[in-house]
Amino acid sequence: MPQLRLALNQIDSTVGSLTANAESIIQWTRHSAEQGAHLVAFPEMVLTGYPVEDLALRSTFVQASRDALRALAARLDDEGFGELPVIVGYLDRSEKAQPRYGQPAGAPQNAAAVLHRGTVALTFAKHHLPNYGVFDEFRYFVPGDSMPVIRVRGVDVALAICEDLWQEGGRVPATRSAGAGLLVSVNASPYEQNKDDTRLELVRKRAQEAGCTTAYLAMIGGQDELVFDGDSIVVDKDGEVIARAPQFAEGCVLVDLDLPAASAEPPAGVVDDGLRIEHVVLSEEPVPAYEAEVGGGYADRLDDDEEVYSALVVGLRAYVAKNGFRSVLIGLSGGIDSALVAAIACDAVGAQNVYGIAMPSRYSSDHSEGDAAELARRTGLNFRTVPIAPMFDAYMESLGLTGLAEENLQSRLRGTMLMAVSNQEGHIVLAPGNKSELAVGYSTLYGDSVGAYGPIKDVYKTAVFRLARWRNRAAQERGQTPPIPENSISKPPSAELRPGQVDTDSLPDYPVLDAILALYVDRDQGMESIVAAGFDRELVAKTLRMVDVAEYKRRQYPPGTKISAKGFGKDRRLPITNGWRERA
Repeated sequence: MPQLRLALNQIDSTVGSLTANAESIIQWTRHSAEQGAHLVAFPEMVLTGYPVEDLALRSTFVQASRDALRALAARLDDEGFGELPVIVGYLDRSEKAQPRYGQPAGAPQNAAAVLHRGTVALTFAKHHLPNYGVFDEFRYFVPGDSMPVIRVRGVDVALAICEDLWQEGGRVPATRSAGAGLLVSVNASPYEQNKDDTRLELVRKRAQEAGCTTAYLAMIGGQDELVFDGDSIVVDKDGEVIARAPQFAEGCVLVDLDLPAASAEPPAGVVDDGLRIEHVVLSEEPVPAYEAEVGGGYADRLDDDEEVYSALVVGLRAYVAKNGFRSVLIGLSGGIDSALVAAIACDAVGAQNVYGIAMPSRYSSDHSEGDAAELARRTGLNFRTVPIAPMFDAYMESLGLTGLAEENLQSRLRGTMLMAVSNQEGHIVLAPGNKSELAVGYSTLYGDSVGAYGPIKDVYKTAVFRLARWRNRAAQERGQTPPIPENSISKPPSAELRPGQVDTDSLPDYPVLDAILALYVDRDQGMESIVAAGFDRELVAKTLRMVDVAEYKRRQYPPGTKISAKGFGKDRRLPITNGWRERA
């Protein structure tokens, strides 16, 4: 059987940074060539970054992507890699799609190309376009209608893009019809909790359907609210894993494959879903027999808490770096939320680039101020204390506020102070709100919602505690100082905006609240279904009302890392003005 050394480069890219992304592709192609690769692949839309959103509708950007692709092909040839086929995802447009209503203007396509000998040897576009969750690809792209197959060293290699594997039909059965010996799918599949298990079973199933070895190449890094976790996978035709890449780590997966020889007669014609086979011969002669040296390996899986924590770190790090910032600013209350955000920030950008401010009021407890200072001592972040009492007293003397207005004033003064320091010193402010608080509106607009990014906005409060304990435990296992003071974890959560205040004055216990929210927010279940799951009807009705009326607050909250199947953002789009309520 012919042999092929496949190089899967699970790398990061930045939307719109065509030059930098091209340089990264060249660097990793060089690495792949030095390792003796015969075929090199990069993720979906790696040249443009992903997702490009409405940039896909800008003709100048589409043309820039096309120009960059051709320049990249020439540059690879100039660098001495012309004989090495390289698969690259990019943004293209259909030359034959006719303008019509319901189709994106300019007929842009989520495409990939095979670069060889200084030219674009083959292009193809994603056939199945996802239109759920965070995906709007019907809005942006027209589908491809070809079944691309390249012959490399005597092996026919079928090609696909991400959703082509996730949906039934299309290129997977067409791969079997075309008689390909290898299926390579390039992907930019965003991270979600437990998605790695789903992904593995998907790739196994599709390999069996395609009847050949299947390689699933994934992207790594972060883009706005999305995180990409890598986890590239290669399985044989029976679904047995040959190689699996690490999660949240950039790198090149090399694997030596024994593959069936291509048939003498090239595949042709129209196959499954009306896809026409487009077959291009790059090289007929098999690689001289060699002793296989690389098997790809099987990277250890992260446990659930480490996986989520890693996603939060990667998401924040990408947002800070890709937007040209160097440092972050956090209001440190001594509570669990700001403590976890600070720990994530220190891991993401380094403690020397994290600045914390304690802003005590007359209602702040001594232990909260002490817990904030202790967090700073443990992590090494930059710390200062600036009391808000003088500002608060001035407002109260002028306005005579009481009740909720008095409580919220404290939060807004803190938000104003953080933004003032941000403007003066150049740090971006991190908002510490969690998913439970955002869901029920337990936050103050222009107060604790102030910030450029919300690292834990998709993390329920019960998970905040769990992640804090995991981070401390991980530090102990490494012989390091646990970053989060135990008192921040063990004390009852409180906003400390009035004497003796605790969160349970206004909210159910968090385990109960989060269980209800998971059904209503994440799974879109109604009142009766939630009550039938064992929850008190009156409590459910109250919780759902709080969620419904807080939509206007969530719309004004900063972006933050998505880790669930339904975060507050593009996953969940509800009208602010909305008369519908689940009835008790």
